[in-house]
Amino acid sequence: MEKFIARLKSSISFQLLTILVRYMLGTAFGWASILKVKGIRFEPQSGEHAPIHSVSHLLESMYQSGFYWYFIGWAQFLAGFLIMSQVFSTLGAVVYFPIILSICILTTAFEAPAFLLMTSSMLLANFYLLLWDWNRLKFIVLNKPGPFVDQAAGFSRHKIWTYTGIVLFLIITIYRFLSTGPN
Repeated sequence: MEKFIARLKSSISFQLLTILVRYMLGTAFGWASILKVKGIRFEPQSGEHAPIHSVSHLLESMYQSGFYWYFIGWAQFLAGFLIMSQVFSTLGAVVYFPIILSICILTTAFEAPAFLLMTSSMLLANFYLLLWDWNRLKFIVLNKPGPFVDQAAGFSRHKIWTYTGIVLFLIITIYRFLSTGPN
C-alpha cells in the first residue's frame, strides 16, 4: 500500500487534488464553524417543535446545549484551519476525522438524505487525506510500522500552498463572521 501511495504522491495531478481536497474540507468546516462560535442556530427557524427524529430537532438540541454548540464550532474551526494550512494538514485530517464521522453517523441516524450525501462525501475525502499521510500515521496504528520514508513531493511542498490556504481560510472566516450579523 505504501508503494502505491508513494507513486500517487509523485503525480502532480494527485498532489493538486490533495491540496484542493484540503481546501474544500477546510472551507466547509470553517464556514460551518462561525455560526456555532457566534452562538447562532444552524437553521434560521427553531427546530424545537419539529419531530423528535428530525435533523431540525437534533440541531436545535445541540444549539440549546450551549457549551456543546460552541465546542463543536471551535473544534470545526481548528480542524478547518489545520487542514487548510498544508503544514499541519496531517494533524488537521486526524482532528477532522472524528468530527465528520460523528456528523455522518448522526445524519444517518436522523435520516437526512441530503446531509448524508454531503457528510459521507466529506468523510470519504477525509479518509483519502488520512491514506495520503499514511507514512506518518502508521506509527500511531501499527505495532511494527517499519521505517519512516518522507514521501512528500516537491510540488505540494511549495510555500505558496500554505500561504494560499491560510489566506483563503482568513477570507472565508472574516466574510462569514461579518455576513452572519450579531449573535
